[in-house]
Amino acid sequence: MLVIPAIDLKDGQCVRLRQGRMDDDTVFSDDPVATAGRWVEAGAKRLHIVDLNGAFEGKPMNAQIIHRIAEAYPDLSIQIGGGIRDEETIETYLNAGVEFVIIGTKAVTAPHFVSEVCVEFPGHIIVGLDAKEGKVAIDGWSKLSHHDVIDLAQNFEQNGVSAIVYTDISRDGMMQGLNMEATVKMAQAIHIPVIASGGVTTIDDIKALCEVADEGILGAITGRAIYEGTLDFAQAQSLADGCGSKYFV
Repeated sequence: MLVIPAIDLKDGQCVRLRQGRMDDDTVFSDDPVATAGRWVEAGAKRLHIVDLNGAFEGKPMNAQIIHRIAEAYPDLSIQIGGGIRDEETIETYLNAGVEFVIIGTKAVTAPHFVSEVCVEFPGHIIVGLDAKEGKVAIDGWSKLSHHDVIDLAQNFEQNGVSAIVYTDISRDGMMQGLNMEATVKMAQAIHIPVIASGGVTTIDDIKALCEVADEGILGAITGRAIYEGTLDFAQAQSLADGCGSKYFV
């Protein structure tokens, strides 16, 4: 199973938000490339990068930094989200060395876009579904839709997406642990991998995920916990290496 460090970019810096609020951020580093290197050295196999400015502006705003990270660590698997709303952006990221692009808001507002890019870029499209009480949030979590998160995940599975990043936004950045019940429910409802996100806080969260990894959980994204030190990343990935997941060996 993968433990995936998160690098959230805002104005060129590595930050973490609380529940997606751009005005409630903590800056952890002003050198994103060096931060990526820190996690690579600690054993990261994949990196989760979010262009926060891009998520709110609807277009890439920190692309140059992302390209620099991909260039610096060509063997690292990178998944990128935030402001990806057209095919040109996807192609540019993939050409730069990014392995997966995450479609968020546009997947909900224009689902045909997902089916189209899955055909054009097979194996490289992930959909990020951010939910609260089972309903999907969009536009940087600023709006709550009426869409049921599991129904949407099943639809995107049919479109050919590679995985679902599932975030419980009530837990994200709050250091309260994962919503394990909702994560497992999602994994059981679809046949593509689920990447858990939102609330990974301590090694106990990784242990709990290991116990249910074979339900279809590829890994977990962690941010604030590894920056604030409540979770030792190297220890977490070492533990996860011994977990069985039907999607990752």
